[in-house]
Amino acid sequence: MKRLLIANRSEIAVRIIRTARELGIETVAVYADQDAASMHVELADVAHALHGTTAAETYLDIEKILAAAEASGADAVHPGYGFLSENAAFARAVIDAGLTWVGPSPETIDALGNKVSARQIAVAAGAPLAPGTDGPVSSAEEVRTFAAEHGLPVAVKAAYGGGGRGMRVIRQTDEIDEGFASAVREAEAAFGRGECFVERFLDRPRHVEAQVLADTHGQVVVVGLRDCSLQRRNQKLVEEAPAPFLSRQERDRLHESARAICTEAGYTGAGTVEYLLSPDGVISFLEVNTRLQVEHPVTEETSGVDLVAEQLRIADGLPLSLTQDPEPAGHSIEFRLNAEDPAQGFLPTPGPVDLFQPPTGPGVRIDTGIRTGDEVSGAFDSMIGKLIVTAADRPTALRRARTALAELRIDGLPTVLPFHRAVLEAEDFLAASGPEAFGVHTRWIETDFEAELAESEHLSTALRHREQSMQRATVEIDGRAVTLGLPAQLLSLFGSAGAHPAGAHSPGAPGADDAEDQGAVTSPVSGSLVSWVSEDGAEVEEGQGLAVVEAMKMETTVRAETSGTFHREELEPGTALKGGQILGRIG
Repeated sequence: MKRLLIANRSEIAVRIIRTARELGIETVAVYADQDAASMHVELADVAHALHGTTAAETYLDIEKILAAAEASGADAVHPGYGFLSENAAFARAVIDAGLTWVGPSPETIDALGNKVSARQIAVAAGAPLAPGTDGPVSSAEEVRTFAAEHGLPVAVKAAYGGGGRGMRVIRQTDEIDEGFASAVREAEAAFGRGECFVERFLDRPRHVEAQVLADTHGQVVVVGLRDCSLQRRNQKLVEEAPAPFLSRQERDRLHESARAICTEAGYTGAGTVEYLLSPDGVISFLEVNTRLQVEHPVTEETSGVDLVAEQLRIADGLPLSLTQDPEPAGHSIEFRLNAEDPAQGFLPTPGPVDLFQPPTGPGVRIDTGIRTGDEVSGAFDSMIGKLIVTAADRPTALRRARTALAELRIDGLPTVLPFHRAVLEAEDFLAASGPEAFGVHTRWIETDFEAELAESEHLSTALRHREQSMQRATVEIDGRAVTLGLPAQLLSLFGSAGAHPAGAHSPGAPGADDAEDQGAVTSPVSGSLVSWVSEDGAEVEEGQGLAVVEAMKMETTVRAETSGTFHREELEPGTALKGGQILGRIG
C-alpha cells in the first residue's frame, strides 16, 4: 500500500495519519464542509471535499468516499471507528473497487456485526452467554414476552451497531414501548438499520474487553485486556489497561474465549471481544467490534504494540510482528474528552473551543483532532480528544492523571473535565485498599456516584461559571498568575453591556429569558427534534416524557418538571433546535 484514504475525521484520522507517515505511506483525508480547516485535513498529504454538512451527506456516503479514493489515486482505505467502520457493504464496495480494505472481510463483519449471529459464533466457540433472543424482535410486544419469561431488566440492542448506540436498558414494564421505539430510531440514525434484539441485562457488571489481532496466516494474538466500566448512557468515559483486579484464572478465561471466538469467525485484522463480568465472577460474552476501538491507546501503552501499524501490516498480507500474547507492562488510563456537560446529565455541548491547552510530562499522551479556535460541530460525535496517562503501576498512574487533568484546560464550551477530576477522588474507583474496594460497574455513574457527583466541588464550579456567563481573565497576584472568573453582569457595570464574554456558555435561544416565568419546557441541547412523546393539550405528570431531541448522535428525552397541561409549540420532528429553545409550556 502506497496511498491510504482515511474514511473518517478528527482525532482518529489524525491518529492514523501519524502511523502511516512513520511507515512511509501517503494519506488522503476526506472532509465535510465544517471540517475544511480541521487538523486531519491539514496533516494529510491530499484532501478531498465530500460537499455536505451531515454525516449522511459525507462520512456515511459510500459513493462519495469511493469517488475521492479514485480521484486521489488511493490504493487502500482505513475506516477508523464509527461511521462506516463496521459496514460490510462499504468494505465490499472498497474491495470491489480494487482497493485494499484495512479491516476484516465483509463476511466476517456481517457475521460479527450482527449481534444475533455473533452470539451463535460465541456459542460454537464455547463462550459464556446471558439469555437472549435468537434473532431480531419486530415489536415492543416481543420485548414484553421475553421480559415475562426471563425477567427485568432487559437490554434492547441494535443488531448492527455498537458503542452503546441503539441500546436501551428497560427496568420497568411501562418503559418497554418507548424503550424499543427509541432503540430502533437511534439504530437507524447511527447505523442505517433498525433491527434490534433483546437479552437479559446483568446488573452492576464490569465491562471488560480483549484486544485481538489476527493475520491472514492463521495467527491470533490477544494483545491485552481493558476495563471500560466507567460509562454513562452505555458510552465509555474512562478506560484502563490492563483490566485491574482480575484473577489469573479470569484473565486466562477471557484470553482463551476471545481467541476462540475470533478463530471460529475466521477473523483478520484488529478487533475487540467485549464481556460483562458480574460481581460474583460470572463472565458473559457481549459483542465483537470489528474495528479499532476508541480506547486502543491504553493497550498500546502497556503492550508496546502500535495497533494501527499492525492493521496496515495485516491488510498488506504480512504476518503480525508479535507471535504470542504479550504480558502487560505498567498501567495506562484513558480519559475521553467529550464536549458534554456533566452538570446537566452529560448533555452534548457543541460550540467554539476558545482555548485547548494540553498537559505535558512523563507518561502523558494526548490524541486529539482539535486546536484552540476550532469549532465543535453538533453534527458529529461529542468526543474531541483523549488524555492517556501511563505509569509503572495503577496507583502511580492515578496520581499522574490527577496532575495532568489539573493542567489540562479546554475553554469556550462545557466538557467532561469536571467529571474526570471528580472521579479521581472517588473511593470506588481508586480502590486504595485492594480489589474488594473496587466498586465501579457499568451503571455506577448513574447510581452510586450520582449524589457524590452532584456535590462535587469541580462540577459546582463549572456550573457556577456557566450559569453566571463567566469571562475568564489571567492576572498576576503576588508574582503568581491566577485565572479569575468574572460574571458578565459585573463587567456590564464597567461599560461591557451587550458584549458576549469570551468563554461564556449561553444558550442564545429564542424564548430562553422568559422560560422560567411562564413554565416553559425547553430543549436542553442544540440539535433537532426527533419526536413528540406527549400530545398537545395532554395532562402530564412530573417526570413524564414530553419530547425526544437529538444532538451529536445522542437522543435525550425531555421530561416534565411539574404536573399540568402540556401545550406544544408548533414544531415538526426534524426541526433544528437551539439550546434553551422553548418546546412548549406546562400550565
